[in-house]
Amino acid sequence: MEEKKEIEAMQPVSQAPSRLIELAVSKGADLDKLEKLLALQERYERNEAKKYYNKAMSEFKAKPPEINKDRTVSYGSTKYNHASLYNVTEKINSELSKYGLSASWITAQNGSISVTCRITHVKGHSEETTLSAPADTSGSKNGIQAIGSTVTYLQRYTLLALTGLATYDDDDGRGSEPAADCINEMEKAVIERLIKEKGVNLAAFLKAFHVESLDALPKSRNAQAVAALRAKKG
Repeated sequence: MEEKKEIEAMQPVSQAPSRLIELAVSKGADLDKLEKLLALQERYERNEAKKYYNKAMSEFKAKPPEINKDRTVSYGSTKYNHASLYNVTEKINSELSKYGLSASWITAQNGSISVTCRITHVKGHSEETTLSAPADTSGSKNGIQAIGSTVTYLQRYTLLALTGLATYDDDDGRGSEPAADCINEMEKAVIERLIKEKGVNLAAFLKAFHVESLDALPKSRNAQAVAALRAKKG
């Protein structure tokens, strides 16, 4: 008898809610008490699912996949390299699946185009981030092509932002972005505020985006930078 009590005492506390429910049912507890215990069990399960998610994501980030910029875009005087959606999703999803994680997207259009990337763990917990942008009419695209280009762009960068990854260049970043516009002072201020709030190392941030200073961050990567910072747990 004493041995049985010792074994029961060694059971993980994580089973307490379900054991309390069993005990309450066996003692004929009223409906109100059972509902409170069930609510407790649901909160407990959500918390446990989040722990599994965080652990899996931590393990994923410990050995992140390397993502080359495998495609060149060229129109007019503009030319730059980027990682194709296929390259990004194939490599990231392949690694995510090893830790019980998977990614999916939801697209919406209301003036601008919004894409939400959601990563879900097999235990049920999920986290998401959203980016929005107008249709990409560059390069004489028709209406459908412009929408498709933006959706693809946002799918790629929401996934990169949510996983905390960045693509890298075979040429060490030289010539990978159009030489044109960099972020303005207002956009820079937003990034500086997020870096401070999230406790991000500025040097590491600049290295991830292959720039020497925030002033040199291309405007085309502003949305990715902001999303990556917002997705980081402070």
